[in-house]
Amino acid sequence: MSRVSFEQLLEAGVHFGHLKRKWNPAMAPYIFMERNGIHVIDLHKTVAKIDDAAEALKNLARTGRKVLFVATKKQAKQIVADRATAIGMPYVIERWPGGMLTNFPTIRKAVKKMSTIDKMSKDGTFNNLSKREKLQITRQRAKLEKTLGSIADMNRLPAALFVIDVMKEHIAVREARRLGIPVFAMVDTNSDPTNIDFVIPANDDATKSVELIMTVLSEAMDEGLQEGKALAKESEAEVESEAPKRERRAKSSARKERIHKNDDEAINAAVISRVAKDLDEE
Repeated sequence: MSRVSFEQLLEAGVHFGHLKRKWNPAMAPYIFMERNGIHVIDLHKTVAKIDDAAEALKNLARTGRKVLFVATKKQAKQIVADRATAIGMPYVIERWPGGMLTNFPTIRKAVKKMSTIDKMSKDGTFNNLSKREKLQITRQRAKLEKTLGSIADMNRLPAALFVIDVMKEHIAVREARRLGIPVFAMVDTNSDPTNIDFVIPANDDATKSVELIMTVLSEAMDEGLQEGKALAKESEAEVESEAPKRERRAKSSARKERIHKNDDEAINAAVISRVAKDLDEE
């Protein structure tokens, strides 16, 4: 059973593409028809692609790996921030910092700088600075928070990228491709789907369209996270249940070892006694 229905997509306006004159021929397989100079996306294919993407993202979430959500366009920013935060995933909704993936160590240094400033304010070092220095550091901290605060917990490269509007986020897509990171994306009729691993043909300009697809995918990822936690608990329970068995095996092994040792000592004593007796008889 599909995670989203044809009717839901239709109601959210997912089928509306761009003007025919702005289309990208590579999107031809996902276009159903053209009406009044506007391309209409084939929602049957969108349903199938959403299911494929949801299953793949669910599997990634189950393993505990991170998916980085990228959406800097106005109508998608808040939706992505809310949905990604709800499932504990990193996101970028401000300007994409060039080199965020290809120069990740430098980005991590900038994130650590935020931690250093926070530490200064807690240990009292901040109070020893002049008013001007405090102002400069506070502004720097605010700027870092705005661009990198949402990825502060991303200690390693993400397992995948989810992008809304591949034309606008072309730098992010290019960096991911260079590093071999799979890319999931909502792709409109004016975009090139060639470099996208999981294409979701959809209207990436309408708030309702973005919200519906983000909701479906975030729910799938949440399922994966819950399954991962359940599996972890089962593993812990198995380890705990195995502990008494291991302890019993260890005790049994130690008991056998003592018995063998006592037997060896008894045999040795008997041999010594026999040898001593033989010597006395001689």
